[in-house]
Amino acid sequence: MTISTRLTKRFGIKHPIVLAPMTPASGGELASAVAAAGGLGLLGGGYVDRVWFERESAKVTRPDVGAGFITWTIPEDPGLLDIALERHPRAMMLSFSDPGPYAARIKKAGVPLICQVHTLDHVFRAVDVGADVVVAQGTEAGGHGWAVRSTMPFVPTVVDAVAKRAPQVLVLAAGGIADGRGLAASLMLGADGVLMGTRFWATREALIPDAAKAKVLAATGDETIRTSVYDIAHQRFWPPGYTGRLMRNEFIEKWQGHEKELAATAAQELKKIEDAQGADDFEIANVTVGESIGLVHDIPKAGDLINRIVAEAEASFSRFSSSAAAA
Repeated sequence: MTISTRLTKRFGIKHPIVLAPMTPASGGELASAVAAAGGLGLLGGGYVDRVWFERESAKVTRPDVGAGFITWTIPEDPGLLDIALERHPRAMMLSFSDPGPYAARIKKAGVPLICQVHTLDHVFRAVDVGADVVVAQGTEAGGHGWAVRSTMPFVPTVVDAVAKRAPQVLVLAAGGIADGRGLAASLMLGADGVLMGTRFWATREALIPDAAKAKVLAATGDETIRTSVYDIAHQRFWPPGYTGRLMRNEFIEKWQGHEKELAATAAQELKKIEDAQGADDFEIANVTVGESIGLVHDIPKAGDLINRIVAEAEASFSRFSSSAAAA
């Protein structure tokens, strides 16, 4: 079972599916499993945590794994980007804020540059600095982003804009995609493939506690919310405009709308979060997932999940092509 797109041809992969470089979920085991199954695996770099990155990089079992970082944190340890480019040159994904300061370094290393975008201005900037791939992320996605555009109208808008400005640049769809229907829909919208986070978050290889995965299995997409309360507690000063989508819990209900008060007691609240993480208490600790949790009903191996998604997408294409032929 294969679906051929510009993405599969450009990267020499079997399936047009890319693992979002989530931290902490996308460790070396998950990134390797996605690559082994024929997708594009990206190791999470997140907030340039060198200890975490070194540990998980050592677990990567294949040469065809890339990596990704939160762009605005790279200055905190600029050398880590060079390490990632050397060890995992399959691709480098930059997310959140201007990729310009690092694009030339990535391109000089001969590594394909993937840029996550949330507005058309982001798209044009990414293209202008040399992105090979842009990821059009809708607000349905888990984790950080701009609460501006939803996936369904944003993806074709980006496809059209890129086709006019830089037709060689590939477009991936992201946000709310968790099964073969989402993959098929994304391709019909003109995307060259999909980048998936939440669905891979809920796999056996993901570096997420079992208790958190179990919580998601019982949830629906109605139970997520965009918020900044965990960023405030961690004293992570995100650029203006960015919030994170997480699963609602008691901590969010307590502090949403009371961000100034939270900032004044951030150190104490962070200690509560850290203690809760150790105790698998996810009414206090965060569960960072998107609206597609309502489509997550099991915790499979990543390779089995990819095969299932591709089979579902092919079945969707076949069903409607058969209906058209019969008509």
